[in-house]
Amino acid sequence: MKGNAERGARNAERGNRLRRWIVGIGGSTLAATRLFAQVPDAVPSSAPAAPPAKGAPAKSGESKFLGKDVPAFDPGTELLTWDGKTWNVNNNRLFQARFEKYLSAPEEVSAEAKQYQAIINEILNRLAPGNATTANIDLAFKYLPQASRYDIDARLGSALADAVYTVWVAQRQQNRLTAANEALRYARHGAYFRVATSDTGSALEETKTTSTKTKSGNETKTATDTVKSATRQGRAAMELAELEAAIKANDARKVLSEIQVKVEFQALIVQFFMQRRFQHVLMATRFYRAVFTDGDSKLNLGKDATELFQKTTGVPPTISVLDSLANEALRDVREGVKAYEFLLEKNELESATKRLAEAFTVGEWVPEIRTLAREKKRQALGFVQKSNQLLSSLEAKDYAKAEGLLEELAKVAKDFDGTKPRALIESSRRGAALHLASARNAAIRSDEKTLKEEIAAAAELWPLNPALAEVSQKIFDQGDLHQKAVSDFDQLLGQKNYRQIFENNARFIAALAFYPEKQKQLQDVLQNMQRLEGAILRADEMARQSNYAGAWESVEKVAGDFPDDSKLNQLRANFTTQAADFVRTLRSAQELEKKEQVGSSLARFLQAKKLYPQSDFASDGIERLAKKIVPEG
Repeated sequence: MKGNAERGARNAERGNRLRRWIVGIGGSTLAATRLFAQVPDAVPSSAPAAPPAKGAPAKSGESKFLGKDVPAFDPGTELLTWDGKTWNVNNNRLFQARFEKYLSAPEEVSAEAKQYQAIINEILNRLAPGNATTANIDLAFKYLPQASRYDIDARLGSALADAVYTVWVAQRQQNRLTAANEALRYARHGAYFRVATSDTGSALEETKTTSTKTKSGNETKTATDTVKSATRQGRAAMELAELEAAIKANDARKVLSEIQVKVEFQALIVQFFMQRRFQHVLMATRFYRAVFTDGDSKLNLGKDATELFQKTTGVPPTISVLDSLANEALRDVREGVKAYEFLLEKNELESATKRLAEAFTVGEWVPEIRTLAREKKRQALGFVQKSNQLLSSLEAKDYAKAEGLLEELAKVAKDFDGTKPRALIESSRRGAALHLASARNAAIRSDEKTLKEEIAAAAELWPLNPALAEVSQKIFDQGDLHQKAVSDFDQLLGQKNYRQIFENNARFIAALAFYPEKQKQLQDVLQNMQRLEGAILRADEMARQSNYAGAWESVEKVAGDFPDDSKLNQLRANFTTQAADFVRTLRSAQELEKKEQVGSSLARFLQAKKLYPQSDFASDGIERLAKKIVPEG
């Protein structure tokens, strides 16, 4: 019993390491242990920022892998941290869309799908340990192009076949280099012999004597140096050095060629693993062992990838580890699908959907996932769709609809836990009721400021609250505040007294809540008045800086839209007096322009520009007159 418990614990730990590895190395493969039906503690429109998960790099620039930071998943908070950003996997829209697409797709049980799996199984059987003979390796290689013809394979079989072929070509090249080295070593042996047999000591002293006789009978002797054997020795030594260099170069080429093809092959295996193509991982690892017989299975990864591998799996990266993880992933997916089918029979749809989401996350392309019947998947799809609708309703604060969805989910899934969403709905209802009560009291006291704040707070908590309109109507009925405010708005709008409307905007916002047309008019008035107030603030600031010409121009730009605003007209009069020279010159230029006196008008505009270089009126006038004098084109 104790041994079984220990084995179960080890298997669970291996499964956890596998999930962490898949999530970490890809950055885009997200864990989905609590993806649907559970409402997060808060319901913002996007996942809130959170401190980096445990194990994530703390300082930028320390680790670079697919982005600024190494991706890290914290299963405790279900947060994925990558490239300086944090996601809550419960609310990941990308995964939800992909998962729903899978749930709606038909099961892959066609004759073509069965033929494809038969080919994959045949390749794996041919390459199984103890069965990978030369004939089986060749036959398995021939099956790879056949597998790549099927759409589900995405031509990954061809990629694996190309990698194996590249290794074989490199190995043939290494055989040629080995043969060349043998020839070079034979030549080197001859060079060694020639160097060793050279007698340099006697050759330097040896001379050759020749005798000749003259006509008178006297004999003459001539001595000449011999051709020294040292010359022959130097040539032999040079030949020996060249042969040694050629041998070393060929050895280096062999090593580099072997490392290069290994790295390329390993990169393809890691790519298959990141794509969760675990059957292709198994095929690739078995081909790797078959074509590389030196026993070296260490993965040549970069520093960041190696560290990530070791942190997530707890072991150094090797081909055997990838093979083991792939097998573990296939087993984990099979168990997940079996658990889904069992929970589906028990009508525990929430747990069933979670188990299927987990299995789909780990092995999207595993046969057990692809062959799951559509009718069984449709039950999970209905639960997922209602769960997503529930989340959307809570985000939109449509609690009436959310409450109805809670009842529907409780009916279709007996294990559904609606505690958190119900608590959120009830707390929002109570908060909205308290704010509405405070709004009633403020209406009785004629406290318009508090009334506006409480109504806004109640609307913020529950904007679609049916009681909000009812309570608001009752409040405005008391003392005829509502009707009086509507009447006052119409009167001020007819008088074009926009400033009075602006100064009492809180009163009119509440009063016109049930008049869409008047709300649009009020919104236009407030927007225009905000533009006017912005111009006045700019003018006041320029006046404080003694820039009276700029202040006058700031209010003059909006004067045409608000001719009846008393505050604006007062400022215009004040700034006209304080910037008299500029205003007089500019207006004179405008009058001359109307009389078609182009030259005089241009001179006045230039004079105004000199008085206030930042003047838009002067610049526009100069540009208009310049086009008259020198037309475009």
